Amino acid sequence: MNAFGWLSGQAFTVLGQHVIRSDVIGNVLGLAALALGWRRSMLTWPAQLLSGLVLVVAYATAHLGGGVGKQLVVIAVAVWGWDRWRRGRHDTGEVAVRFASRRERCWLAAATAAGTLAVGGLFTAFPVLSWNPWPDAYIFVGTLAAMVAQARGWVEFWFAWLAVDLVGVPLAFTSGLAFSALVYVIYFVLVIAGLRAWWLRTRIARDGEPGALEGALL
Repeated sequence: MNAFGWLSGQAFTVLGQHVIRSDVIGNVLGLAALALGWRRSMLTWPAQLLSGLVLVVAYATAHLGGGVGKQLVVIAVAVWGWDRWRRGRHDTGEVAVRFASRRERCWLAAATAAGTLAVGGLFTAFPVLSWNPWPDAYIFVGTLAAMVAQARGWVEFWFAWLAVDLVGVPLAFTSGLAFSALVYVIYFVLVIAGLRAWWLRTRIARDGEPGALEGALL
């Protein structure tokens, strides 16, 4: 059996829902990426990259072309974020973490709103891309916004993830996707812990220590 076939196979059944291996592995890697982001490790980006690659298999197995396309965008953003952190450490010896400026926050919020409207309109026009266009567009664009904020070292990265979880958790539960809902709940816990860690880091930096992302290993 080739790798694609193995990843497409069933891992287990939970609450009557058949869960394939690529769904499990991709989501576990996504959780690892978030935890590594909390620890401010460069490994967060390759973990996110691998998560996207594995989830491409999950969506392809389910014949969801829109899902495959979304994961390819996530992969591209992960490559960009990894390069940005790498360049920041190379240029200054650290990757700074800070709160975004008011202008940057407005830019992020406006881009997220515009992106959600555009993607939601696209999903509505082509139902084959998404079974639930507007919540799906909100979660997809919100995820990209969080990754962009993470790449820039903004604490708002965690607020963006929190906003995604507030829709993702109830949507997954009401849709009968118990495994996905569980993943979102764990995401929520990691987001709260990560937000606290990064917030405290900015306070340390204001007290005179550099706001570096400790643990930037690679």
